[in-house]
Amino acid sequence: MSEDTQHKTPTIELRHVEKHFGDLHVLKDVSLQVEKGEVLVLIGPSGSGKSTLCRTINRLETIDSGEILIEGKPLPQEGKELAAMRAEIGMVFQQFNLFAHKTILENVTMGPVEVLHVDKKKAEQEAMELLRRVGVAEQASKVPAQLSGGQQQRVAIARSLAMHPKAMLFDEPTSALDPEMINEVLDVMVELAREGMTMVVVTHEMNFARRVADRVEFMADGQILEEGDPNEFFDHPKTERAREFLESIKGH
Repeated sequence: MSEDTQHKTPTIELRHVEKHFGDLHVLKDVSLQVEKGEVLVLIGPSGSGKSTLCRTINRLETIDSGEILIEGKPLPQEGKELAAMRAEIGMVFQQFNLFAHKTILENVTMGPVEVLHVDKKKAEQEAMELLRRVGVAEQASKVPAQLSGGQQQRVAIARSLAMHPKAMLFDEPTSALDPEMINEVLDVMVELAREGMTMVVVTHEMNFARRVADRVEFMADGQILEEGDPNEFFDHPKTERAREFLESIKGH
């Protein structure tokens, strides 16, 4: 690590994070850092705690102990500070969570106008630019139900980008999509990664992980068991658990 990188504050940092759901210990002493511009991919079997971990980063899930820092500052507990921080960390879920009765354009401009107080006309221009960028500009006047799942997910990404986030969290963004729509969403994510967006991605798409991740974190039973360069991880997993997992998904 060069002197330079040692002194930079990570965009996202988790220190010794613990989380229970009742008797279930879902996150066990999880620590990780995501540097500015880094793409971190979380993989592992279902129920390993990946989505929970992703959701703690903008406090959609609270933690029992430990610390989460965004650009070196502790995650706010609630209120205005939390809302402001959430505006800076984009989140894209499995479900698209678009407002059903608003047009695509309105879905994308709402945040900038209501939260960032951007002038409506300016917000609309920027929204159209983002919709072009994700390939759905011609759908701007439609409502979500008129779009395919893949198109809706791309709108959800544009909506997050409209807030000029410091980082983007993706919680299995393709798992609710038909197979032929998965690539159109992954392609947008690949493009974002190329442009230097800081990203944390929970996914089952191993080709995407290999192609785009700067680092892969392998989780099982609430713990990070292994981390490393994607090629190294996929070709030479160090732990038995990771080997079993990769064996089980071969051919999927």
